[in-house]
Amino acid sequence: MLNPKRLKATTAIVLALGMNAGAIAPIAAPMLSPQPAIAQNFNSTFRDVPSNYWAANFIEALVSRGVIAGFPDGTFRPDAPVTRAQFSSMLQAAFNKNRVRNAPGFVDVPNSHWAASAISRAYETGFLAGYPGNIFRPEQNIPREQVLVSLANGLNYSSSNPVDQVLGFYNDQVNISNFARSPIAAATERRMVVNYPSLTSLNPGRNATRAEVAAFLYQALVSEGSATAISSSYIVSPTPVAVDYRIPAGTNLPVAYQQEKILLMANETLPVTFTTTTNVLSREGQLLIPVNSQVRGKLVPAGSGTRFVAEQIVFPNGQTRTLDAQSNIITEKETIRQGTNAWDVVRNAALGTAAAAAISAVTGDRAVATEEVLIGTGVGALATLIQSFLGRNSVDVLVVKPDTNLNLTLNSDFVVSAR
Repeated sequence: MLNPKRLKATTAIVLALGMNAGAIAPIAAPMLSPQPAIAQNFNSTFRDVPSNYWAANFIEALVSRGVIAGFPDGTFRPDAPVTRAQFSSMLQAAFNKNRVRNAPGFVDVPNSHWAASAISRAYETGFLAGYPGNIFRPEQNIPREQVLVSLANGLNYSSSNPVDQVLGFYNDQVNISNFARSPIAAATERRMVVNYPSLTSLNPGRNATRAEVAAFLYQALVSEGSATAISSSYIVSPTPVAVDYRIPAGTNLPVAYQQEKILLMANETLPVTFTTTTNVLSREGQLLIPVNSQVRGKLVPAGSGTRFVAEQIVFPNGQTRTLDAQSNIITEKETIRQGTNAWDVVRNAALGTAAAAAISAVTGDRAVATEEVLIGTGVGALATLIQSFLGRNSVDVLVVKPDTNLNLTLNSDFVVSAR
C-alpha cells in the first residue's frame, strides 16, 4: 500500500430518484484527506475569491509568501490561464534551488522581457525546458499536466510505485501525455495534485488556471517541508481513503430479471433474484453499487397483489450485505381462459409453481408445467396443484415486469464504503 494510514468518514449522498439508469445521479462530498492538516480561515483580500472558494486558502497562503499577486483592481482572477512566463516568475518566487544546467538563451525571450530572469532561472534549476530551436514560448498558456511535470522534475521526484497503478486513480488517465505520466505519478504520490470539482478527473490537457497553479505550487511547498499543510477535500491521495457513503432511504434501485416477466398467483411466495441495471456512483466517481449486483429476496402476497421484499445484495466480488428494500405493490393481472394459447402467455416468462399449475389446468397444456422456467416449490407439487385448478374456465395470474412495474426502493439508509 502506498500509505498505511486510514481515515474513515461518513458522508451523505443524495440520489436523483428514477427508474431508468440515466436518472441515477448520486452526489457525494469529496474523499477526505488521510493526513492531518491545519485548517486556515481568513477574510479574502480579493473580491472575486470568497472565503468559501475551493482554492481560497492556497491563494491567500501564496500571496502572503509573495509567490503570487492580485491585480490593481482588487481581483485575483482565479479562472484566468497562466502563461509560461508567468509560471516561471512564480517558480522563482517559490523555490530557491541550485542550478543544474546553463540556460541556452531563448531566441523569443530578449533580455528586455519582463520575465527574462525568471525564465532563465526556471530552466537552470530544471523546472522548465524549451522547445527545439531554443524557443521558450513565454506567452503560451501552460496546461495542467505541464505544471505538474515541471514541479515533479524541478524537485527531482520519482514514483515509488508502478506508474500505471498510481495513475489508475484518474478516470481520464489515458489522456495524460506519455512524457508526463511518470512525473504526474510522482506528483500524485507527493500529494501535489489538487483536482476540483472531481478528485478523479485530472484534465491533463486543459490550460491551468491561476487558482489551480496556486494549489499545485502550495502543495509542492508542503511536499518539501517548506509550508504547513492546508485542509482541503480536493487534494488527491495516492491511496484513496475509505469513506462511508450513505445512500438514503427512498432511493430507487433499477433492477432486471433474466426473463421479461414473472407470472404468479396472488397467494404465492416466490424466492427471486434480480440484478441491478446501472452503476451507482458518487459525484467523484467512486463505485458504490456495481451494475449486475444481485438483489435477493422474495415476492410475497400483499393485499390483492404481490410485493418484492429484498433481503440481501451480493456484489460481483462476492461480498454480501443485508439490504432493506421493497417494491411497490404490483396488482397487474392477466386472465387466462380456456382456449388460450398457453405459449403466448408464458413466452419469455418465469412461472411460479402455482401459476404454472393454474395455466396448465385451464389451457390443458401440460407442457407448461414441465418445460417452462419454474420458481417456488418445484415440480413435485405440480400434480397436486393442477388438480386444484381443474374444472375452472379461467384464472387470474399476477404479472411482474421488472422493467416497467417493479419499483424497488430502499426502506432505510444503505451505507457503502468506497475508496
